[in-house]
Amino acid sequence: MPDITDSPPPAVARDIAALRAHLDQRVPPKQPGQNLLIATWNLRAFASLTREWTASAKASPKRDLRALLAIGEILRRFDVIALQEVKGDLRALRDLMRWLGDDWAFLMTDVTQGASGNDERMAFLYDASRLKPSGLACELVVPQEWLQEVGADALQRQFARTPYAVS
Repeated sequence: MPDITDSPPPAVARDIAALRAHLDQRVPPKQPGQNLLIATWNLRAFASLTREWTASAKASPKRDLRALLAIGEILRRFDVIALQEVKGDLRALRDLMRWLGDDWAFLMTDVTQGASGNDERMAFLYDASRLKPSGLACELVVPQEWLQEVGADALQRQFARTPYAVS
C-alpha cells in the first residue's frame, strides 16, 4: 500500500510539479520577519482517504494520496491555516501532518455532535518554525441565562458550530 511520504508515480509527480509552478506565481514566498501568510480553507468532509495514488471509480472515499499531496502543497505555502469541515475521522489529517513534517503542528476543536454539527470540527494548522501559539483559545458559548435577556426576535439557541479562535 502506498504512503503519502513515498515518491509518487510519474503522472502524479508531473501534476504536483505543475501545481508547484502555478503556486510559485500566485502565492508570495514566506519571508522571515517580513510577512505572515494566513489562509482559511473549507476542505469538504476532510476525513479518511483511500491510500492509493489515484482512487478507482468504485473507491470510497474518493480523496486519495494524489489529492492529499496537492492539498499539502497548497497548505505548506502558508504559515497558519484555519481548516473547516475536519471530520471525526482524522486519517487524512494525520497523513497530511506526517507529510508536512516536524515543523508543523495543529490545534483543533472537538467534534460538533448532532445533525447540525455534521460530525465536524475546525483545525488550525501552523508552521511552528514561523509562529508559536500563545496558549489562548476561546469558544463563543452564550450563557443560558443571557438567552432570556435578549430580545424575543434575537438569539433563540446556541450556534450549531460555536465560533472558535486561537491566539
